[in-house]
Amino acid sequence: MVQLLDVPVAAPVSRWNPIFSTICRLLLAGVWLWAGGSKITDLSGSVRAVNAYELLPPTMAQIVGAALPFVEVTLGLLMLAGLFTRQVALVSIALLSVFVFGIISAWVRGLQIDCGCFSKGGALGEGESPNYFWETLRDIGFMAAAGFLVLRPRTWFSLDGFLAGTPAGSADEPRSAEESTEDET
Repeated sequence: MVQLLDVPVAAPVSRWNPIFSTICRLLLAGVWLWAGGSKITDLSGSVRAVNAYELLPPTMAQIVGAALPFVEVTLGLLMLAGLFTRQVALVSIALLSVFVFGIISAWVRGLQIDCGCFSKGGALGEGESPNYFWETLRDIGFMAAAGFLVLRPRTWFSLDGFLAGTPAGSADEPRSAEESTEDET
């Protein structure tokens, strides 16, 4: 038995962790690949999106806007491969926190911009209105998925598992001696 907040929980519940971790990993891989892939062929659009937030000097916004799609695609590929999962999840949380801050900042300052998360971003056209609430909520949800991966980075079909000697398709955590003796009794 595993104790959780002084409430006994049956050990099989923990067997769902690799399933949920794998779903979170693949979700984040898709998010990063989609976000970066949608901007990587139009770096000027990515720069325009970063500039629209009016948080960075133009030169810095140009550097960040040009680099961001490559960072996002790299994070997506690492998540897809399941390589350095915990570290990539931590970087994901940090980057998503910056995005949430930027969106809330634009919202509070009354800017009418497209966040540029999955599009070219920039100022919205006449009659268009931003979706800051949903964009913030969405990114917080992605942060929660990344947070789960920080706590439970073992996933199925990952290079992390392969390098740790865990067979493909398995995300079994090494068992403690206490768990082994409980199973034998």
